[in-house]
Amino acid sequence: MRDFKKYEIWQLSHAFTLKLYTNTSSFPREEVYGLTSQIRRACASIPTNISEGCGRTSDKEFNQFLNIALGSATETEYLLILSKDLKYIDNEIFETLEKEINIIKSKIYKLKQILIQQ
Repeated sequence: MRDFKKYEIWQLSHAFTLKLYTNTSSFPREEVYGLTSQIRRACASIPTNISEGCGRTSDKEFNQFLNIALGSATETEYLLILSKDLKYIDNEIFETLEKEINIIKSKIYKLKQILIQQ
C-alpha cells in the first residue's frame, strides 16, 4: 500500500485545495450551495482520489483513481474560469490559481504515464 502523503502531487493538490477554500470564502452568499460548493467539491476530489488510489493494491486501480483526479482538476479549472468571468475572483488570483491547477494536471498525467510503463 502506498502512503499518499509522500506523493508530491497529493501535497500540491492538498495545499491548492486549502488555498481555494480561502479564495472562495468571499464568494456571494447566494452561491454557497451553488458555485462555491461545486468548486470546493471538485477541488477536494483531486487529493481525495489520489489518496483513495494509493489504498488500492494494483497500479491499474491507482491509475483509474488518477483518471478521476485528473477529471476533477479539469472541472476545477473550468469553475475557476467561471468564477473569474462572474467577477468572484480577480484576474491576478485567477492567473495564480490557473497556473497551479495546470501544474497539478501535468503532474497527475506524468504519474499516470509512469504507472502505465511499469
